[in-house]
Amino acid sequence: MLNINTHGLEIYVIPLVIVLFLYFRNRGRKEAASREELNEVMAAGLTEPSSLHPLIDTTKCLCAGSCVTACPEDAIGIIKGKAVLIQPTLCIGHGACQVACPHQAISLVFGTEKRGMDIPKVSKNFETNVPGIFIAGELGGMGLIRKSAIQGSQAVESITKLKDGHSHPLDVVIVGAGPAGLAGTLSAIENKLRYVTIEQETSLGGAIFQYPRNKVAMTAPLRLPIIGLVKMTEISKEALLEFWHKVIHKTKININYNERMESISKIEKGFLVKTTKGSYQTRAILLSIGRRGTPRKLDVPGENLPKVVYRLIDPEQYRNMHVLVVGGGDSALEAAIAIAEESGTTVTLSYRSEAFGRGKQKNRDRLNALTAKGRIKLMLKSKVRKVEKDTVTLDFGGKEVILQNDGIIVCAGGILPTPFLKEIGVMVETKFGTK
Repeated sequence: MLNINTHGLEIYVIPLVIVLFLYFRNRGRKEAASREELNEVMAAGLTEPSSLHPLIDTTKCLCAGSCVTACPEDAIGIIKGKAVLIQPTLCIGHGACQVACPHQAISLVFGTEKRGMDIPKVSKNFETNVPGIFIAGELGGMGLIRKSAIQGSQAVESITKLKDGHSHPLDVVIVGAGPAGLAGTLSAIENKLRYVTIEQETSLGGAIFQYPRNKVAMTAPLRLPIIGLVKMTEISKEALLEFWHKVIHKTKININYNERMESISKIEKGFLVKTTKGSYQTRAILLSIGRRGTPRKLDVPGENLPKVVYRLIDPEQYRNMHVLVVGGGDSALEAAIAIAEESGTTVTLSYRSEAFGRGKQKNRDRLNALTAKGRIKLMLKSKVRKVEKDTVTLDFGGKEVILQNDGIIVCAGGILPTPFLKEIGVMVETKFGTK
């Protein structure tokens, strides 16, 4: 007769039961949090990714969870035992989730079945169908900083091989000083090309500035022209910007800040690029302008004053100031909330409609709470009419209101570059959830 020592079994079974209980309880809590996030995103209508993003094959997904751990933006969660893109607008298409998945359940695609994404058609060397015009980085659908930089430098390498005896003053005009544009500029210097790099903003960074503070922005080493191998496995937005500043100082890169491209026209064996500050004749052009395009402006007198900006970089700079935030989306709400939490600030949020029809519920809840406390003054159905050095004039329900003002943040979206691309002859392909 088999004699089973039940006491001995208990020594192993009880700890195993406890471990399994804790595991499933923790997993349940995480799934509940993911469901809550997804429901909030769906309620706010923020369900469409803005760039390359993961498509998850649920028949292959075995809930390893490695994609969740690998995502620096916390855009993926687990629901009902399957990976789900719970924060589509946070995804920047770096592909770390695809690499981390042990079951090959993730592919990277552009657009969705409901909403197509316009992607310019480029060759393997990043040249468009218009000979001499190259595209690299986010505009081409690649949001990952490391890959954008690689594309920028490779595109300029291709430009160095253009040999047709042109006699223009410049070999290349580089438009945009984000990662692709900066790496392209380094390549231009290394290859002794005659170049001009223009940036419509007043500082570098491109899409990096759009990330939240301390967000991990790069997850793999990067090789840059002149600089060599940059060994970064994890880096914050602030540290990455500091790195680029050091690169610019070391290599003496010349960047024309606050200069916006206005038009491109074809000339013999090259192009004429007109900007807000002049014009350039060049053999080739590298477009690294991102997908956000040019910020949408208010078109009112005084908007060119330095105190008017189109994104919030650091709320601390507005301490003890009178600030106006313009807009009704999440970026506007989050900017108003962040500034209101700084000491000594008075914050007014102006929105042209009578209610917020979009935006995450938690942002609206925080806004309502700060409004109730008097930390934010909400002015619905209002429009900015005039900006002056120390004041701003608004039309508020048909009445003129003048506010004391030290700074204005306009969060009104951007003018997408797709129509411009089509205008200059670049072929654009609309992708609906495809590679």
